Amino acid sequence: MAIDAHAPANDSGRYYFFFDIDGTLACGPLGHRQVPEGTRDALARLRARGHFTAIATGRSHAMAMPFYTEQGFRNMVCDGGNGAVIDGTFLGVEPLDRAACVALLEECDAKGFAWAVSPDDSVVRLAPDECFAASIDAGYMETRVVPGLDFHTVPQFNKVYIACVAEDEPQLSGLAALPHARQTVHCLFVEPVDKKRGILRIMDHLKAPLSHVVVFGDGMNDLTMFDPRWTSIAMGNARDELKAKATYVTADADDDGIRKACERFGWI
Repeated sequence: MAIDAHAPANDSGRYYFFFDIDGTLACGPLGHRQVPEGTRDALARLRARGHFTAIATGRSHAMAMPFYTEQGFRNMVCDGGNGAVIDGTFLGVEPLDRAACVALLEECDAKGFAWAVSPDDSVVRLAPDECFAASIDAGYMETRVVPGLDFHTVPQFNKVYIACVAEDEPQLSGLAALPHARQTVHCLFVEPVDKKRGILRIMDHLKAPLSHVVVFGDGMNDLTMFDPRWTSIAMGNARDELKAKATYVTADADDDGIRKACERFGWI
């Protein structure tokens, strides 16, 4: 499989860049985020130099595709590390542990927490009634009501969404068996949070050196991909926990942080 039409003849000079989307590549309020011109310039210059560029996102494959296409990517780690795209070919998504999801949803019903699920690669999530949509922050994705939806009949779960605030999370013991991340004040996402897994999958497929990986991120779901085997760049607007693991901390995402880091390290 071809990996890039512009790979350098000597691959020792090629680097493999993986970028988080929200707060790293894209800035602004949820639902209205934009890629700064300086970041677009950096991506174009990286590609012109023959470097490999990929998204590394917690978004589902379907949710990430519009951004992926608009920004000219051909490679992606999606679904928090459980999905991957290489040279435009989608390699699929590994779902969450079904039994653990069912147990968590049973607990949600018993304790009065509204929920929704993504049973496949889709841009919508499904809920049994209007309670979930009425309880969360609007703007991330569409919630479709399937009256009386019985999660026991759902064959697989790519993501589960729970309407709850952070202080209520300890009430849900089933969370301990599943990866999860808080995306908004009122909604907890039960989803894969190991982007490093997807990066390793792609690098193994390409038979490329891990020492030439470069990752950019800003949030808690980027922690696992900040690995000492490669270069990790935290945005200036990143969480302190991520900055502590970073090789280098650049400027904010809306202050040309990606371009400034790439220029500093001589990648562009």
